Order: sequence, then C-alpha cells, then structure tokens
Amino acid sequence: MVSTESVAYLRMLRETPAFGETGFDLEELRLGMGTRREPADPAVECRRVDAGGVPGEWVLAPGADPDVRLLYLHGGGFVSGCAGFYLAMAAHLSKAAGCAVLLPDYRPAPEHRFPAGLEDCVTAHGWLSANGPDGPKPARATFIGGDSAGGGLTLSTLLLLRDRGLPLPRAAVPISPFADLTLSGESLRSQADLDPIMHPRCLPDFVGLYLGEQDARAPLASPVLADYTGLPPLLIQVGQFEIIRDDSVRAAAQARADGVAVTLEVWEGMFHVFQSHEPLLPEAQEAVEHIGEFIRSA
Repeated sequence: MVSTESVAYLRMLRETPAFGETGFDLEELRLGMGTRREPADPAVECRRVDAGGVPGEWVLAPGADPDVRLLYLHGGGFVSGCAGFYLAMAAHLSKAAGCAVLLPDYRPAPEHRFPAGLEDCVTAHGWLSANGPDGPKPARATFIGGDSAGGGLTLSTLLLLRDRGLPLPRAAVPISPFADLTLSGESLRSQADLDPIMHPRCLPDFVGLYLGEQDARAPLASPVLADYTGLPPLLIQVGQFEIIRDDSVRAAAQARADGVAVTLEVWEGMFHVFQSHEPLLPEAQEAVEHIGEFIRSA
C-alpha cells in the first residue's frame, strides 16, 4: 500500500506540468539540475577529485568503507545534471551500503554527443577501481549505479566494459534507466497523463541532442536492445507512474533471458527517480535500503 505521505506528494507534483509538456527548455533544465544539494548530515564527507581526467566528487557517510566503491551516474537526459546535484542521494546510498560513492561529471550533450559521456563513465570506473577517497589503492569491490540517463549509462557502461575485456563491477543498480532511445515502449502512451516528472514530448529532444544523426538502435545507445551475456547481477528499480517504465521491464527481461541474475522492483504509486526527492518518502527510504542490502550482500 502506498504511504499517505507519498500520495500527498504525488498530488502536489501533479499540480504543475511535467517537464516537456509545455515545451523543451534546456537552459532551465540545466539551471535546475546544476545546483548543489549538500547532504543533510554534516558528518558526510564530500571530496572533489580528478578521476582520470573526469571531474567528480567522493561522498562518504560516517563508517563507510573506502575500499568498497560505487560509481553513481547522475540523471539529466544526457544533457544536464551534475555531481553536486546528487550529493544528498549519494550520502543516503553511502550510508545504506556502507561504501564510498563517486559521482563523476561525465561530458553532456549536445556539446559532447554519444559516446563521449559513456567513455567518461568507463574511464571513471577504471580509475575508481585503482583509486579511493584517500588516494591510490585497489578497490576490494566496485559497483555501478545511476538513474534515468545515468541508469541507461549504467547498462551501457557494463556492456562496454565487457566488450573491451575490462574488469566488471560486482553488481549494478540501474534506477529508472532511460535505456530505449528508439522510444518504442508502451508505457510512453499508457503513463503519458500519469507521470508527474516527464512528458513524452521531451524525449525526442533528449534523444536528438544526445545522438544527433547516430542510430538510436545501437545497443550502447539503447541497451534494451543489447545482449547481456556475462554481465553481473542487476537490481533495477522503477516507479509505477513512469513514461519510461517499460525500459526497466524490457531490460530486466532481456538480461534474464541472457542468463543474468536480475531483481526488478516496480514501486507502486511511485514516480521517476522517487529515491532522490528530499526529504525521503517512506518508499524512497525502503528503496534505498534495498539498494544497500543488495550491495552489502553482493
């Protein structure tokens, strides 16, 4: 059953148009997702770093193990977002999983189109495997996670690491991944009037800015179309009221068909990346705890 807090919050979200419903404003989106949101707990450490040429920031909750490292890829439609916007969420994940979280500022489109941002994610994972918050030291375990565009990049990063014969993380956590840039999911229609965060009209703009003239059917661009053979276990979380909900459902089905261990959680009554909204709703707290348990037990 959906909590009363979440019902009220969803009602509030629906009082304003979803992004893209009245037009696509890249400058406004970048302005909003370019702000810095500090963790509520002042004991959480945030340390800026150069991750092999990719700027980023470490986030460590009290007691986090610096040798267990999560590379977390921010959302923003491949065109916006930054590490600073995700500090609070990274702090929750660091506390729940007992690990260090690295937030990389991968290059955004359209200034840097696919696969530039993806290459940055691969670089950051390699750097994180050999360097921790306190300097050079091999990781005991690495993980990759991310939401929305960062969720799609999570899957694409796994695929590119595998294809290049590079070390894979122990497991991965795509949250509401934007993983079908062909925009063929049925949820684009079924949830069009229910998603309070994104309207289907904005998605072609995201795709066009990110890919330019490149083929949306390329597996590294649309990982729902990829072969997942050899990938590590996945925990995929998505909300019921999401226009890109089917990206998660289809990615999970394909991964299972290819022999990957997958846990798919479709959260009743929830919206796009509900785990990132502050203060955390009861469902968001539970979802973050699930992620922590998944990483701790991997």
